[in-house]
Amino acid sequence: MQGAQATERIPGVTVAGVTFAADIAGALVWEDERLLVVSDLHLEKGSSFAQRGVLLPPFDTAATLARLGAVIARHDPRTVIALGDSFHDRKAHERLSPDDRETLSALQSRRDWIWISGNHDPALPRDLGGVVADEVAIGPIVFRHEPTGAVGEIAGHLHPKARVSTRGRSVERRCFASDGMRAVMPAFGAYTGGLSIRDVAFAAIFQTLAFTAHVLGDRRVHTIAASRCY
Repeated sequence: MQGAQATERIPGVTVAGVTFAADIAGALVWEDERLLVVSDLHLEKGSSFAQRGVLLPPFDTAATLARLGAVIARHDPRTVIALGDSFHDRKAHERLSPDDRETLSALQSRRDWIWISGNHDPALPRDLGGVVADEVAIGPIVFRHEPTGAVGEIAGHLHPKARVSTRGRSVERRCFASDGMRAVMPAFGAYTGGLSIRDVAFAAIFQTLAFTAHVLGDRRVHTIAASRCY
């Protein structure tokens, strides 16, 4: 997938009348509110797997925080909302290295930070900086972890991805899924997988294939009808 510079965003991703910009890294930006939203960081997934004998390079947290830092630097948000499953398990925050804790603290400096509870991290401690909430409503938008299909909802949890054909080959990428009234965000974490938007879980949210996949390409975000994905 080729196109514009890596900082290009989608103009006009609308949820319940609110227009967001979509950063190529997988974040949504509500510019009028100076609000940045990410989902499913899954910090310390590598160390979680290591505890079960599955050895992965132990750099996922640093890589995820570095990507998040780049997005924050691009947009300078006043508020950051992390939409749940920010940590891969209930004890993951205890395994953060001192360097990663320092990086996280620097990202939170001089801005409001809201941790939404997820199914992987339902009881976040209060010493991570910021505040913890089950969900947050701002105007017509409700930010929560698990999607319900409600109007005005922006959620995560499902890690949407889309497979498309381009230039004679098949490409599978993370994506935003939205029908203009609700949206599901891609997972942001370095070690997170994805669920096809053609899965029945998305049918339960959108009811039909009349929604759009905003696919994260190499250089820009591509807007593709879900019915064209497979």
